[in-house]
Amino acid sequence: MTKASRQDRCCDARSQQGDHRKGVCPHNSRKGQTVDSETLRHLLKEKKRSEIKMTGYYFCKASDCDTVYFHPKSGQYFEKKDLNVRVGLKETEDPVWLCYCFDISQAMMTQEMEDTGKSLFAGRIRREVAAENCACEIKNPSGRCCLGEVMAAEKEIRGRHEQGIGKENDRD
Repeated sequence: MTKASRQDRCCDARSQQGDHRKGVCPHNSRKGQTVDSETLRHLLKEKKRSEIKMTGYYFCKASDCDTVYFHPKSGQYFEKKDLNVRVGLKETEDPVWLCYCFDISQAMMTQEMEDTGKSLFAGRIRREVAAENCACEIKNPSGRCCLGEVMAAEKEIRGRHEQGIGKENDRD
């Protein structure tokens, strides 16, 4: 596979959008994102893998819902407890994973921002994707590239960091 085709497959904006027209989570009525069965086979605990019987699964992105994967036609679903990894989007306590391919957590990004005033993680991920070193489709519970979420986390953490600095300067 060429570098361009791997990057297109992994971090293409179209692949991050998913098909939001069909699947609605049975537990929160929010639209899910399509996810390949291969992602489930890699991330579900061994005792749950045998329950994967079909294609057509969706990923529930809602942070307040324990459902991770669901199949709208059969009613089948898998929860956080059924996976071998923590689902960063659904966690509030460390480690809150942002990137599964390169083991980047929210705490690591926050620490880097506090130490240096910036984060270089998004750039690192871009370089790794270009070098064909990612496996988002089987490591990330969403089955998609994490880059958009990493950049959103950087922006949020940077904002909190800058507000904290502003408050410290106000006290002087």
